[in-house]
Amino acid sequence: MEVVSASSVYETEPQGEVTDQADFLNACLEIETELGPEALLDACKEVEAELGREAGGPRHGPRPIDVDVLMLGDLEHRSGRLTLPHPELASRRFVLAPLLEIDPALALPGGTLVADALHSLRGQRVDRVASL
Repeated sequence: MEVVSASSVYETEPQGEVTDQADFLNACLEIETELGPEALLDACKEVEAELGREAGGPRHGPRPIDVDVLMLGDLEHRSGRLTLPHPELASRRFVLAPLLEIDPALALPGGTLVADALHSLRGQRVDRVASL
């Protein structure tokens, strides 16, 4: 894997079922890889384990790190472990803001521009706090 570009770091409020927890730090990376979707997910899980994430815990609960595969080019993929593009991509301001920073012309599956998807969302505080 090679990192092509990185977004800034964004502080965001918790989303999902567990909202009584500290804010999260989020960023996106654009990478080049020859790995397929399942192998790339395995690599992400290895990084999580190396950084202290244990399997289990409540969905959207506190965790030291969470590495998601959002998109892999134009590939559509569905397995018991991974769906690409990420099924919640267009509804997460904390993902769209850093994606827009990396590629202002990026379109989501279906053709919606990331900028338009981000503009349509309300709530979900996202504050840029640092550069990577």
